Amino acid sequence: MSKQEAPLQQLKTYLPEESFDAVVHYLQHYKVHLTITRERATVLGDYRHSHLDKNHRISVNGNLNKYSFLITLLHELAHLFTYERFGHRVQAHGAEWKNEYSKILAQFLLKKIFPADIEKVLLKTLQNPAASSCADESLLRVLHKYDEKKEGVQLIELLTPGTLFKIKGDRIFRREEQVRKRIRCVEIKTGKVYLFSPVYEVILLS
Repeated sequence: MSKQEAPLQQLKTYLPEESFDAVVHYLQHYKVHLTITRERATVLGDYRHSHLDKNHRISVNGNLNKYSFLITLLHELAHLFTYERFGHRVQAHGAEWKNEYSKILAQFLLKKIFPADIEKVLLKTLQNPAASSCADESLLRVLHKYDEKKEGVQLIELLTPGTLFKIKGDRIFRREEQVRKRIRCVEIKTGKVYLFSPVYEVILLS
């Protein structure tokens, strides 16, 4: 199965220790059904509002490092808070959600849970949160430092031009020059040009 309901005590293995009690408080107060999933390529977390006999449901990818896991969970809790106040009357990542996310993120920043480099980026995030952590390159870059290191996995921006790499599906590319905020890459098989985010993770080919 791709999803597994998370017993609260088991959450300690996914969260920074100092955040556990506060997280459990929110999950219990709002009766959240939390699941931990396998890695999903397009999302880090997901929220579904309560409906009839179903509680609020949140899922978070279980392959995230502890800081990424906490940030993703707070992102989804902010959706819950927004729904509790506004229902479906507002945009998913509109001003109301940004306000709720900024408030809960500020609470956890006060607890001094995050390392200094992550805290610095999150303080900037408070001003205008991105709709997804995946859309915040500065945050992805600093969080990547705390990922479990996988042999051969690297950010495109750290590769030198001319380096070959592959992505999921075993598609092979050659890293070219940076074009504004993206990095130009050529797919070896087709010769087609693609623009990648500098913080996209790839597998380095020797």
